[in-house]
Amino acid sequence: MLKEIVIAINSYFKAHRFIKEHRLWKWILVPGIIYAILFATSMYFFGQSANSVIQYFSDLIGIKDWLQKWENTWLGFLFTFTAIIFWMILMFFYFSLFKFMWLILGSPIFAFLSERTSAIIEGRDYPFSLRQFFSDMLRGVQVALRNSFWQTLYTVSILMCSFIPIIGWTAPILALFVECYYYGFSMLDYSCERRKMNVAASFEYVGRHKGLAIGNGIVFYLMHAVIIIGWILAPSYAVIAATISMHEQERK
Repeated sequence: MLKEIVIAINSYFKAHRFIKEHRLWKWILVPGIIYAILFATSMYFFGQSANSVIQYFSDLIGIKDWLQKWENTWLGFLFTFTAIIFWMILMFFYFSLFKFMWLILGSPIFAFLSERTSAIIEGRDYPFSLRQFFSDMLRGVQVALRNSFWQTLYTVSILMCSFIPIIGWTAPILALFVECYYYGFSMLDYSCERRKMNVAASFEYVGRHKGLAIGNGIVFYLMHAVIIIGWILAPSYAVIAATISMHEQERK
């Protein structure tokens, strides 16, 4: 799996060269700017919501009064750190909902970029078909909804584990890997569909090549650390890198 993660990460560098060489910037920047605006707005409100949720549970359980009663520095640190972990998991959960909404809205662009990338790599044309275009789009929506269900189930389970002191501290890492896997899966599925795999076959393929999905998702999330520019480039780079990584894997 580690080898596949490396392939997926290197594919982002190849995607950058690919975009420059074939002048795909207009398909990158326009949807990217829309994504960046939606992302910044959503994360602001998500952050406020996460703070409100933590405050509600804190008041409901009476943690603040209990800590003042015991006056124990270690317990104060323990509960503060747990609250931070809980906040991080909530943000992952909120972002996963936003991410799948974007996958549904952006499925026409992602389907086109994946097909265009494959056409250039393979040196062949995929004739445009309106019927196929809508089929690809509906497939993207179907996969996004299915992944959203399973990821939400796993994330909620991890969220519950975050309440367990010390053991729960690993929860953000687990949540991140789940996020990366399911986002990378959605990016790889466009190539799976073009290879005439049904949704079940696509799940089986990505299940056998988890590293490609996780590696793709890892870089996608890391790009968000680069404010604005990373937000604009991340979605389209992810789908092109996923297409390239799948071609790389098939040549092995």
